Amino acid sequence: MDIRDLDRRAGAVLGEVVMQVRTEQLWFPTPCPDWTVRGLLRHLVSQNEGLAAAALNGTASIHTWNGGRLADNPAGAYRRSNVRVADAFADGGALDRLVEVREFGSFPRRIALTFHQLDCVVHAWDLARAIDVPYNPPPDMVEMALTLARRIPDTDGNRGPGYAFDRTVKVSGTAPGLDQLLGLLGRNPEWVSPLD
Repeated sequence: MDIRDLDRRAGAVLGEVVMQVRTEQLWFPTPCPDWTVRGLLRHLVSQNEGLAAAALNGTASIHTWNGGRLADNPAGAYRRSNVRVADAFADGGALDRLVEVREFGSFPRRIALTFHQLDCVVHAWDLARAIDVPYNPPPDMVEMALTLARRIPDTDGNRGPGYAFDRTVKVSGTAPGLDQLLGLLGRNPEWVSPLD
């Protein structure tokens, strides 16, 4: 399986959810306690722009990783940033070249794309849950993300406030793969917006 194809598909699935956000929903809360819908969209655009720049140059400034702008068209900003990621990774022969991913360190580009794919799958759920729209990602995307999520340590030194992921939420071993993925990354699959 080519991780570039899987990542492009995951970005497109996330894009389908982004396209459903209405202006009045931008200030809705999300399952990510630090972000409103607008904040989450800005994070998605910023991460795409940072990853694309790092893929092309080996590294990117923290300003690039954090500087995504939505202007008055969040869906358009996301779509453009997602195209940048796909374009930056189009040179298939360079998937083993190292790329620096924020403060997390340097990884082969294929591993960076695996993390990005996981982010797309999970943040699409965050966004879909916040705006109350259906979300059913393809099983192969969930399985790839679940494989990676199982390898992320769950310790005080790398989970919780200020870290990329919260501590694991207990989910039944017989729960659907998406629910297991969400639990592994510190999300409660039963999250309901306080606005409901």
